[in-house]
Amino acid sequence: MIDILQQLRHGICSHTAAETEALAGQLAALLPADSVLALHGDLGAGKTTFVRGLARAWGIQEAVTSPTYNLYTIYQGERQLIHLDAYRLNSGAELDALMIEDFLKAPWCFAVEWPERIPDALPEDTWHLYLTINSDQSHQIRMASQASS
Repeated sequence: MIDILQQLRHGICSHTAAETEALAGQLAALLPADSVLALHGDLGAGKTTFVRGLARAWGIQEAVTSPTYNLYTIYQGERQLIHLDAYRLNSGAELDALMIEDFLKAPWCFAVEWPERIPDALPEDTWHLYLTINSDQSHQIRMASQASS
């Protein structure tokens, strides 16, 4: 059986939200503690659905929705999950002003939607996932190595 990381490097096609959440659950088991996950993709590509799958894998039962209006949401489970929508940010300095690091409790995962808005704020070891919508409306999820992102 090919491991999930190898599959993600080649790209995985998801046909339903449940499949996307299940894939996120598999990745959740492999994400190191205290890691940043950058979720790249257009509106509707499945970024928030993916974060919901992470949350469920870590025992978080709260509704997980896009934090567009409040910028970020913190969920507590087996791992603390900080879900940021960086769409309205213009730089890493604006992220610093949110003082998120003051709220981090290990083990944590910082999941960032629209990371291209704050590239200077992401650590070198950030995990980058690219979510796209195929012509048949299925979704493609691909992980890029940190060096090529």
